[in-house]
Amino acid sequence: MADTIHVVERGPIIEVTLDRPEKLNAMTPEMTGAISKAVDELGRRRDLRLMLIRAKGRFFSAGSDFVGGGIPDFQGSTMEARHWYRGGPDRESLQSINDKIEAVEKPVVIAHHATCLGGALELSLSCDFRLAAKSAKYGLPEIELGHLPGSGGMSRMTRVCGPHWARWLVMAGKWVDADRALIMGLVHDVFEDDAFDAGVDAFCEHLLKRPTEAMALAKTMIDLIADTDRASARSLDRIANSILFQTPETHALMQAFRDRKKRK
Repeated sequence: MADTIHVVERGPIIEVTLDRPEKLNAMTPEMTGAISKAVDELGRRRDLRLMLIRAKGRFFSAGSDFVGGGIPDFQGSTMEARHWYRGGPDRESLQSINDKIEAVEKPVVIAHHATCLGGALELSLSCDFRLAAKSAKYGLPEIELGHLPGSGGMSRMTRVCGPHWARWLVMAGKWVDADRALIMGLVHDVFEDDAFDAGVDAFCEHLLKRPTEAMALAKTMIDLIADTDRASARSLDRIANSILFQTPETHALMQAFRDRKKRK
């Protein structure tokens, strides 16, 4: 596994790099397991404040490795297929790992320098921020093999980009380039290839300057608000700030702001 995925810490950043270029970074259970452990570390340790997922080679990732155990042959059992997607105490699934990424109260950034397909795009949709190089392309080709993105790909694509674009990728099996992905809302920003790494690092540094408690609560509240009615959403807005106003971090930031204003 050390030859296919690398997990390193750079100060407050835990960085995960897919490095299986000869297989187009197709993800094996061992690779997704390493991502899961990195998410656990991010959530457990106060000194880690952000996760960055990136890759090496001519693909970001071709998705799950069908040959290397990424998707088993269920031999006609629909129940076994649902159990596999769901995971359990004996085995984590990509679906459960994606849910874990959404649940951790710290930002997760994924950086696509090249083509991102299938399960890798499903993983990406669970991340908070998706950044693309001009060379990046995106697709959910599962329908070509008679199935659908089952690890949250359909639901998250519909939630992020709407049913209009979900039909384009899921039903039609179309690929989109980085510029169209930006228009769709699939990615947050696109960089020229030769400026991509610097742009990703600069964005991560920007996030690290944001208040920790406010970032954590914002991530939680945005997900809640996306699934609730307008009146309840306004209540969540008020609840979030009523919590933050009691934290030492917010007190210090507010006081520093007042002091700066008084000096002007």
